[in-house]
Amino acid sequence: MIAAAAYAAGVRSQGRSAVVLSAGGGEPGGSAAYSQSRPELADIGRLARRFMQRTVAAARAEEESVSRLLAGHLGSPAATPPVARGSWPAYDQVNVQTGLEAWLHEPGRSHQLVGLTRYRHRDFGLADLLQDGGQPWGPGVGSVATEALPAGPDGTTRACVQCGIYLTADGDGVAALLVRGPEEHGSLEGVQLEIASSPPERAPDLVDEIRALALRHNVFRGNVIAFGDEVFGHHGGALLSFAERPAVAREQVILPPDLLAGIERQVIGVARHASRLRASGQHLRRGVLLYGVPGTGKTHTIRYLLGQLPATTVVLLSGGALGMIGEACSVARALQPAVVVVEDVDLIAEERDHHLGENPLLFELLNEMDGLAADSDVTFLLSTNRADLLEQALAARPGRVDHAAELPVPDADARARLIRLYQGNLVLELSDLDAVIERTAGVTASFIRELLRRAALEAAEASDDGRGGAQSAEPLRVADAHMATALDQLLDTRGALTRVLLGGVEPARRRRGGGEEDF
Repeated sequence: MIAAAAYAAGVRSQGRSAVVLSAGGGEPGGSAAYSQSRPELADIGRLARRFMQRTVAAARAEEESVSRLLAGHLGSPAATPPVARGSWPAYDQVNVQTGLEAWLHEPGRSHQLVGLTRYRHRDFGLADLLQDGGQPWGPGVGSVATEALPAGPDGTTRACVQCGIYLTADGDGVAALLVRGPEEHGSLEGVQLEIASSPPERAPDLVDEIRALALRHNVFRGNVIAFGDEVFGHHGGALLSFAERPAVAREQVILPPDLLAGIERQVIGVARHASRLRASGQHLRRGVLLYGVPGTGKTHTIRYLLGQLPATTVVLLSGGALGMIGEACSVARALQPAVVVVEDVDLIAEERDHHLGENPLLFELLNEMDGLAADSDVTFLLSTNRADLLEQALAARPGRVDHAAELPVPDADARARLIRLYQGNLVLELSDLDAVIERTAGVTASFIRELLRRAALEAAEASDDGRGGAQSAEPLRVADAHMATALDQLLDTRGALTRVLLGGVEPARRRRGGGEEDF
């Protein structure tokens, strides 16, 4: 038997091509070639040794199999111990790892991490690994696979185990914890933790302990986080990224004083007095809608508000991430005090679904807002350029938005303040600033900012003497001619689209004064 096997494999082991005998039993290639292909005694001995080495390696691998490793740690009960399971969404992987590590390092507990191989795209659990013999081609003991995931706004990351088994021991017994992270293009979309323990009844309590620690040490808490907009291709689930908390001074928010005070009272004031309001039986959950034509400062105002809430968790939703409303509200509910920012909420109002009817995402948002307990310290900050698309849905479900503020096109005084705000280090040598303010009637803050940049560019080109002056760090000096040229460019009828894109409002559509409503 060994000789036959040696013949079948012997030629290949010598690096020579196999020889195929003809049906007549001849010796192709001549007798010399045939004699070279015949196995010799040395070949048979060498192959026999190789066969023995493979047999021994297979036996050792069986001794080191995952099932034997688990049995050795948990003991050898008459039946497979019960397995407790916990699961989390993909974006919580870093928090599961954080909570797990906090649990592992509690006093009196020791642990060993064992990596697994052949786990990708395989459907298995801890119960499968506990079975004697396991799966023939199932996971084996190997190195630990990890992935570095964001864990803070300063670029901090944490190594998260993709698939591994923690073997733990403490004064209450031993346990085996199988951790599996989400797999891209795989069947596992979230994070899964399975635990078997001795004594066996302890396993569900361990899952609960780790879940509580994952929430207590949640790295998203108190930070500004944003859902990605890849729907979410990575791991088949949504991942969150960290953003810096904006720093916008109050004097940089150019709005009518009463309008800004009303917004501040509803967002910052409720947050400041949350404890006393809750003790008095008053609801904390609130929705604030900022609306107005593009360029009036809705995003800028939101950035200012977020900067005034330094310890509040902020969840940002915009663009392709607007479909993650449920996930965003789940994070906010768990990490309150929290703010959910939904920019351009009119985009979800225009969504249609043949099965769910009109506005499914908008109704999901309203349902999430309504589903929060009244004493939940969660603020919804919504912005839109098209309040008309929301009015019917909001009126049909009163109480979701309790404060709506229209951000107006800036008046003459506001335009003068905007010029000073966006002036930066420019030296404005203007003989008649009032004439500039008059010519910019009906434009927005975005328009003013671009006007100053273009005027600065005109000044730079005019002062370029071709001898390196273009690289000077000296502040530019903007004169009347530079400002007039920039205004002519932006107000020219041929630049109508540019003017609209910068928030320039046609006279028939201009709105003065702004306003606010309480619901």
